[in-house]
Formats: sequence, structure tokens, C-alpha cells
Amino acid sequence: MTLSLLAEPTEEIKEFRLAPWPFQRTFKTPLKDLNRFVATFLRPFSLGGGVLDTDQVVFEPKSIRAFLATNSVTLQDLYHFTLRTREQQEIANVLQTVLSDWVDFAFVSSPPVLAIYADHDEYTTFYARQESKLNELVTALETAGFKVVSAYVRGGASDGWR
Repeated sequence: MTLSLLAEPTEEIKEFRLAPWPFQRTFKTPLKDLNRFVATFLRPFSLGGGVLDTDQVVFEPKSIRAFLATNSVTLQDLYHFTLRTREQQEIANVLQTVLSDWVDFAFVSSPPVLAIYADHDEYTTFYARQESKLNELVTALETAGFKVVSAYVRGGASDGWR
């Protein structure tokens, strides 16, 4: 198993929260089409893993509880946790599961080419350090029919991030 629970947020998560990457675009989270949504936005990248850190869990996270149990990960607090993934398919599985439970979270990939902040209002904001990487992701999502949220700019700590 390559999924692991961490005692606290990693440096990459802390750095991202303090200074979100410069290029961002927000999409409506398609709860009824999460598998295709996640597959589409991960496709342009070859990721070796990543770290996910929760901010807020609004409803009981039933999907997360089941997913973690299947992966032999036990959480003491289902409302605040940090997970490390170490392979592309595991990233997809974790992101799809967390998005389905209306969780506010930050995710930073490894290598650090993609970051995500998603919220329970069904918005998923994608960040990149390079505009070309973000444009590639946005083109893939728009071509697949996913809805961009025009003129939406997510802040950072001012938006309630931990």
C-alpha cells in the first residue's frame, strides 16, 4: 500500500497555503461525473504522488471512511487529516473520493506541477506555476465539456484556508 496518513501538513502544503501558485482557473465540480473529471485533469501530467490536506468536512465523509478502510488506513479524526499518495492511480482514487464527500481541501502534486483547492460549494480551483501547464489542463477540461467558473479568483488565507 502506498497511501499513508501523515501527522501534520507537509512543507509543500504549508508553502502552497501561504503563497498559492500564480496561475489558477476554477471549474464547477461535476459530482455526477467525477471519474471522468478527475481522469481528464490528471491526464496531462505524469505524477509520482502528492499530498492532500483537509480544511473542512461539511457532511459525514462516508466515501472517505469506506475508501480508507479498504486501504487499511485508520483515521482518528475524519474531519481533519493529511494523506500522502505515491502513484497516479492512487491520486485519482483519493481525489475522486474526497470530491464526492464535499470536503474543502488542498492538494499539491509531486513533482509540484499541479495544485488544487476544492470546496464544498462544488468549486475546484486548479493552480500551476507555469501558465502553459494550466492552459493544457484547462483546454482538456473545456474540451471534455466541463464548466469553467468565469472571473472567479480564489484568494488563499483570506478565503478561510488553514
